[in-house]
Amino acid sequence: MELPRFQQVTSAMGQALWTSLRDLLPIILVVLFFQLLVFRQPLPQAGKLCVGLLFVVVGLSLFIKGLEMGLFPLGEAMAYDFAKTGSVPWLIAFAFALGFGTTFAEPALIAIADKASTLRVYEGAEDQVLALQRSFAIGLRTTVAISVGLSLAIGVVRIIQGWPLHYLIIAGYVFIMALTPFAPSNIVAIAYDSGGVTTPTITVPLTTALGVGLASSIKGRNPLLDGFGLIALASLTPILFVLLFGMLWP
Repeated sequence: MELPRFQQVTSAMGQALWTSLRDLLPIILVVLFFQLLVFRQPLPQAGKLCVGLLFVVVGLSLFIKGLEMGLFPLGEAMAYDFAKTGSVPWLIAFAFALGFGTTFAEPALIAIADKASTLRVYEGAEDQVLALQRSFAIGLRTTVAISVGLSLAIGVVRIIQGWPLHYLIIAGYVFIMALTPFAPSNIVAIAYDSGGVTTPTITVPLTTALGVGLASSIKGRNPLLDGFGLIALASLTPILFVLLFGMLWP
């Protein structure tokens, strides 16, 4: 590797490490403040904590750099390719598959679904309870994944057609507020929490890049106004679908 190129790489990585450390600094200061000044106790296993913090900084730096180098260009390139070929059905199918696949495999959703199943189903024979818990967890994950896939598909159509985002958001929350009183009380909180676990770290940058790339490739669309908003829809529709799931699940 040539020296100027090596210097550019090391400078970029150093900048990324410093940016990650700077972003984590408020959290570090809060922990140190309460641990040392409020609890007046030394940090437990300070050596391991420092090593773990180093891993977090390096991992976060590499993750952000990977997004910039890989997922963002990939999402924008795919959006340009879809717009160039004019294959709207394939674009909608890709958006749905992207939302469904990444959401169904999201660890946070798996954890919430498993915990919710144990609290929702607990009466009856042990074998029957376990089977119903598994059924509820899979049903909840599938429902949320379908809702996110559908939201991304609707978001893509919104960008193509130029629909105002706020109309969709307002209509969605009106339906949510209308359904909430009729949904089982033990599913309402789960439904509202589901909206926050459906935007995993891979889906968010790829979806954002897809939306911005698609808006940039369509004449008359503003990437800033039309390219964003897919994540908002992906956080809204799971609430609505999980409320319906709770009302229909036996």
